[in-house]
Amino acid sequence: MKAINLKEKYAEFKSHWHPHQIAVVDGMQVLLAKVKGEFVWHSHENEDELFQVLKGTLYMQFRDKTVLVKEGEIIVVPKGVEHNPMTKNGEEVQVLLFEKCSTAHTGKVQHEMTKNQYPKI
Repeated sequence: MKAINLKEKYAEFKSHWHPHQIAVVDGMQVLLAKVKGEFVWHSHENEDELFQVLKGTLYMQFRDKTVLVKEGEIIVVPKGVEHNPMTKNGEEVQVLLFEKCSTAHTGKVQHEMTKNQYPKI
């Protein structure tokens, strides 16, 4: 057991929309990601997904509204709810995600941005 320094972990990668696993807790994975621009409309049929914004502002789009998630805030996307995270004005946002290890990156949607494995850092 040792403490995990999030700033040091974020410094280990530059890619956007490619989560990196930093821990596993009872079948749930803790992921760090840098996001910029718009992602992919998708849902997770059987899993909820928690996003915590550590730096910047995330815009979580839903089909009927967009929720602004500011630095220091979290949003939980319930299973089955279609969503599309994005940033504005070229801002790079740092997020921490908490989700089941079985959660597929873009659900059933296959896209060029879909990642099938997350590096462990």
